[in-house]
Amino acid sequence: MAMLTQDSPIFVTGGAGFIGSHFVLDWFAEIGTPLVNLDKLTYAGNLRNLQPIADRSGYHFVRGDIQDRTLVDRLLKEFEPRAIVHLAAESHVDRSLMGPEDFLNTNVHGTFTLLEAARAYYDKLDVEDRTKFRFLHVSTDEVYGSLKSGDAPFEETFPFRPNSPYAASKAASDMLVRAWVKSYGLPAVVTNCSNNYGPLQFPEKLLPLVLNRAIHGEPLPIYGDGMQVRDWLYVGDHAAALRVALEKGVPGQTYNIGGWNEQANIDTVKILCALLDEFLPDSPHRPHAQLMKFVTDRPGHDRRYAINATKAERELGWRPKETFATGLRKTVRWYLDNQTWVEEVTSGAYRDWMETNYGAR
Repeated sequence: MAMLTQDSPIFVTGGAGFIGSHFVLDWFAEIGTPLVNLDKLTYAGNLRNLQPIADRSGYHFVRGDIQDRTLVDRLLKEFEPRAIVHLAAESHVDRSLMGPEDFLNTNVHGTFTLLEAARAYYDKLDVEDRTKFRFLHVSTDEVYGSLKSGDAPFEETFPFRPNSPYAASKAASDMLVRAWVKSYGLPAVVTNCSNNYGPLQFPEKLLPLVLNRAIHGEPLPIYGDGMQVRDWLYVGDHAAALRVALEKGVPGQTYNIGGWNEQANIDTVKILCALLDEFLPDSPHRPHAQLMKFVTDRPGHDRRYAINATKAERELGWRPKETFATGLRKTVRWYLDNQTWVEEVTSGAYRDWMETNYGAR
């Protein structure tokens, strides 16, 4: 096995997804060393997201499942990476309520399989190379459960209280990573992020879903009273945070990655509608806020998420660059300029899912 250096590849899982593709693009923009991207290409994985670097030297894409131990072992042996960045996950709460098994398979068993492959690979490294290797596990603030108004934001020491199958599966994967650090010495770092938004996000999450429906004059579904509070993190800032966590994160530590921006869902939708009114002055659907429609709240809907990202700022030197105002403006502009992308992804299985959840168009 060759000696690991800063020019050795990194191995990324789920790099064709929303956060994953932004991480890969950011990696080549800021670092430029080789990267291997393993992605199953489920409904949310899209190779078009990675067209800017598709033919770049040092970029290798492999279609495959993280649960395929034989494949993962072969790729680790072939490419000899200096790090694994684990982004592959089923990530949408609504889907987890309808079909939790996929979330257990990917998020729990998939993470277990990857950890075991990483452990076997790590154990074969010499003593010096072990000091250079890292495993970065990307997770969510939903593992912490729900906060009440006035409660202190989530800190890394908070207990896990997941309230959805998705959150439970991610909490389980976080605990697996912790166990592999403590039991086997795997040098892993965990990050827990708040709600991401930005370009390339599949239109099942709140912002792109509302944006896409508003453009077409369709009802904008608002769960319950719309007063659920979320901290919003621009995806480009998250990608930068992951890059820094990989470089500076201490094995065995967890870092919360947040946007320092709490907004009630109903206020977020109103802000988005106001931007659409500004960008589309001739739209027959103005004011777009009139399209809002309250729908039955989903089971176990967490009331408030809020992240204290002080540790990441203090120990990693990271802080988000985008405000919610600047990030959302960029996001709305991108979706308006890339309706072909939206049309391509909102078909097939996605349309079936939309019909089940919110009614046919």
